[in-house]
Amino acid sequence: MEALNSIVGAINGVVWGPLMLVLILGVGFFLQVGLKFMPILKLGTGFGLLFKGREGQGEGQISPFNALMTSLSATIGTGNIAGVATAVFLGGPGALFWMWMTALVGMATKYAEAVLAVKYREKDELGNFVGGPMYYIKNGLGAKWAWLGFAFALFGAIAAFGIGNGVQANGVAQVLEANFGLNTSVTGVVLMILTAAVILGGITRIGAVAGKLVPFMAVSYIVAGLLVLLINIGGIGDALSLVFTHAFTPSAAEGGFAGAAVWAAIRFGVARGVFSNEAGLGSAPIAHAAASTKGPVNQGLVAMLGTFIDTIIVCSITGLAIIASGAWTSGESGAALTSLAFETSLPGLGGYLIAIALSIFAFTTILGWSFYGEKCVGYLLGHKVLIVYRIAWIVMIYFGATADLGFIWLLADTLNAMMAIPNLIALALLSPIVFKLTKEFFASGGASEEGGTTPAE
Repeated sequence: MEALNSIVGAINGVVWGPLMLVLILGVGFFLQVGLKFMPILKLGTGFGLLFKGREGQGEGQISPFNALMTSLSATIGTGNIAGVATAVFLGGPGALFWMWMTALVGMATKYAEAVLAVKYREKDELGNFVGGPMYYIKNGLGAKWAWLGFAFALFGAIAAFGIGNGVQANGVAQVLEANFGLNTSVTGVVLMILTAAVILGGITRIGAVAGKLVPFMAVSYIVAGLLVLLINIGGIGDALSLVFTHAFTPSAAEGGFAGAAVWAAIRFGVARGVFSNEAGLGSAPIAHAAASTKGPVNQGLVAMLGTFIDTIIVCSITGLAIIASGAWTSGESGAALTSLAFETSLPGLGGYLIAIALSIFAFTTILGWSFYGEKCVGYLLGHKVLIVYRIAWIVMIYFGATADLGFIWLLADTLNAMMAIPNLIALALLSPIVFKLTKEFFASGGASEEGGTTPAE
């Protein structure tokens, strides 16, 4: 096991090394420039389409709104609470700045992913829409690139059990045991039952649950976070100063904080940012491909909001609460650090708020990622194995809740990066299609748009 740990650790060091961070930021920046910063400039248009998109228009299984909520259900998870705290603990306050940079270029990445997902989606044997990187690689790049789509689906199918299942269940079990004394086995069983009740109903039920639960949990957390920031309003100016200065200068050791180099701020800011908002990972377009939308650009404009909401709003609140409250120098890390920041500001209540928020966030992530993993498996092996996959998914929740997941965390983090590589290559190669569709859409005033369904072979 130690040998396996060291092998995966070595691979992790490479795939999350400088080359990977340059690839993620580079492709995102290239897309943002190629789109003439449209994802930032048209943010208001995206929100307008989101509110109009509560009812579907065109072919698809779920509304554009529920497609975004499904993708947000997978992205707003432990990354927003534990991930941000880990980034600040390991990289200092400057890590938050690099999370923002990841999000600003990531909006273009997420937009391009959704445009291509709808453009190159297919109907499967059951008549459902399926799409995502493996399909836009196959249908957009052709047969010679099919191996790249296969690689994405393989990494995605395995990574889902880590990032979207075991890690999330473990986070819920640990936080409920620490705050409420709830046995991890009980948490595991309850999570299994709740998950089974939703995922056995497929994307329609997942979308319906996400459409109700995600807005409620996100708004509740934002309100609680803003309250913490209001209590610490005197420290917000200093907190922002720390974020910007430590993004470019090393963070000195302070209190329980060991200090961090600028490279650590960049590395952990970008890595945790990607872990949280999943821009470039290729997961979200799998949900957006199922949307009943007018066409690719319409859904792209809605999809890009996921990165903005997840990182610019939710992660910023977590990060600023940790820094402004002074908790970042405590020596705590992960969810315990966020919990300390909230508990310091809201004594007797803050810790429980984080425990409940993390539990709901993680539960919805389990739902969203079950769909992503399922579609990857379906692409590789066909729809007949999906019931077996769903049962395995439900069983894994109990294992995740009750086991020591140090190795699973490492494996999930490594496979995340390995998912991103095929997807980022495809985005770069298919970028002319994204630019062309976008230019045509805005030239026509967005009045009409062709959907893009490729017949299943």
